[in-house]
Amino acid sequence: MKKSTLALTLVAAFAANVHADSVVNGPMSFNPIAGSAYGLEADPSIATEPWVIPQGYVQSIVSDETDLDIYVANDWNDMNTVNETGKHAGRYMYRTHEVRGGAIGDDRNSARVDGGSGGAVSVVDLKTGLSKEVVGRADWEALDGIVWTPWRTVLFAEEAGTAARPDPDAPQAQAGLVYELKLDKRDPMSFESVAVRPLLGALAHEGIEIDAEGNVYVIDEDRKGSIYKFVPENYGDLSSGQLYALRVMNGAKTGAAEWVALDMTQAQIKAHAAATAVGATEFCRPEDLERIDSTLYVALTCEDVNNAANTSGQGAVMAIELGEQPVVSYVVAAGKNAPLEVKPSVDANGNAVPGVTGFKGPDNLANGPDGKLWIVEDNAFSDIWVYDPRSKDANQDGYRDGVHLFASLKDKPAEGTGIYFGKDSHTLFVNVQHSGTGNDKTMAITKQHKGHDKHHKEGHKHHDD
Repeated sequence: MKKSTLALTLVAAFAANVHADSVVNGPMSFNPIAGSAYGLEADPSIATEPWVIPQGYVQSIVSDETDLDIYVANDWNDMNTVNETGKHAGRYMYRTHEVRGGAIGDDRNSARVDGGSGGAVSVVDLKTGLSKEVVGRADWEALDGIVWTPWRTVLFAEEAGTAARPDPDAPQAQAGLVYELKLDKRDPMSFESVAVRPLLGALAHEGIEIDAEGNVYVIDEDRKGSIYKFVPENYGDLSSGQLYALRVMNGAKTGAAEWVALDMTQAQIKAHAAATAVGATEFCRPEDLERIDSTLYVALTCEDVNNAANTSGQGAVMAIELGEQPVVSYVVAAGKNAPLEVKPSVDANGNAVPGVTGFKGPDNLANGPDGKLWIVEDNAFSDIWVYDPRSKDANQDGYRDGVHLFASLKDKPAEGTGIYFGKDSHTLFVNVQHSGTGNDKTMAITKQHKGHDKHHKEGHKHHDD
């Protein structure tokens, strides 16, 4: 039996573990795939078709390092957003590049093709396919989260628990910072200014989210990290305001909670210390944030919902019901409404032991076109899952049953990052980061339907499943 055929057989064997017999409805309706891409890491199509996707979908390269090559090594495309409002809304995709240098002179993977170093933000014109760097700086480290604001700027942030390259405008900060990018009104692929926003805390930033009142939510990507809320004095002005940290009031990790004000001087130096000082609740590596209506979802990469002390759990997704009285709960967890993962292995006799597809290391989140939550793992064979917050809880265990496997990454050394829906409700964007091919890329996974092909092909390198 050919290796690829054997791999597909093994994948199919675990269909029952991922509800593969169910149909997920909506604009991105699909039949869940059979399982993770175990055994497909040598598939010859990885360079152009790195994802195992459902029938009826196509995947295409939006932009890769043949279009824009900023770094000597991989370009580390991380998170994505588009110009969600304004003229030509949805046309321009902005991306962070998560390269991480040491002190100045120790470039590591941040060495640039042009001889410089440091982080960058790039843009892709989704209509023409043109890609370019918007802005880069030598002191930027591990640029990660990025979001379009209602006041038509772009916020992006550094995931740096310890700053190796201090910002000259905020030299007191001992960790990563949030920046605000003002784009050129005449040319959305260029910028007018960049301002540091230290009041949002010196943290290992990743996810950034904004609510209807203009409050900004951020996280600390630490094994004892917290969730933060910045309330500006004036809507759309992040130069003044108060930073708060989430504290669950019963001393546990779920239940009724409150936002506790932080010492703003300490928050701009090391917000983790400011949060610890007020007893903020700690979670295991909060990573991305996604708000769907009045619920703020948080990806907790190593959370163990059964053992709060374990910092090597399989991970979970948490929900914070916003309002005057926040309420915190877990909504997706391995062993609850998603299967436990067992990696393929070899037994003592040298016999191959097949893996069992499961939910592990949730990292990035996306708001689907019909209110479902999309989740991508930081995992070898990175999977994309879909959670329906309106699904039933048949066994009344507190976890809704609608968790389904949408895609799996064959490129084993890589991870999927930056899942995002723009204006097209039938297209999911996702990056392939630190690819084993050496060519990082932004992908589009699109549902085929009548009248969509012409739009889909414009600006994309097209590949059928």
